[in-house]
Amino acid sequence: MKRIVMVAALAIASVTAFAQQKFAHVNFTELIQLMPEADEARATIEASSKEAQETFNSMLEEYNAKYKTYEQKASAWTPAVRETKEKELVEIERRIQEFRQSIDQELQQQQTNLMAPIYQKANETVKSLAKAGGYIYVIDVNTALYIDPEQSVDLTPEARKVLGIAEGRTLESLSQEIQAKQAAAQAE
Repeated sequence: MKRIVMVAALAIASVTAFAQQKFAHVNFTELIQLMPEADEARATIEASSKEAQETFNSMLEEYNAKYKTYEQKASAWTPAVRETKEKELVEIERRIQEFRQSIDQELQQQQTNLMAPIYQKANETVKSLAKAGGYIYVIDVNTALYIDPEQSVDLTPEARKVLGIAEGRTLESLSQEIQAKQAAAQAE
């Protein structure tokens, strides 16, 4: 009998302890995308991409001009001149391919370098809020299958304030901002 009472008491204590644990959730993607630092990173990446595209376009223009000249004059050239021009075209093609590969890697590395401190700041903010609130788990809503909003506190609004995200700014408004910038850039 004592044993049954002891097991029942332990079970009740376990359930009570579990029930007192606090859970929270956060939309980490929203925080990362809407942070002012992310806007700066996107602008830097966009400027680098634009510069790379301009360089790539000028390389293509050079190739196309030389290819057009080759097509127009190849029949009149001596074999030695024609061979030299063909080698020149092949060299330009090689440089274009190398540039494209290296610039893709460089832009990816730049994005990683610019976003790393943003991720770190958001992560530290969420951890700090979780510790201050006594939460034992904070779950990212983007990776969770289910979150019961009645039993889990949303830390996203508080984290937004700490990270300096404007009150009315949403992922939808960010998307509209980006589309407007792209439309303006295409109109130029």
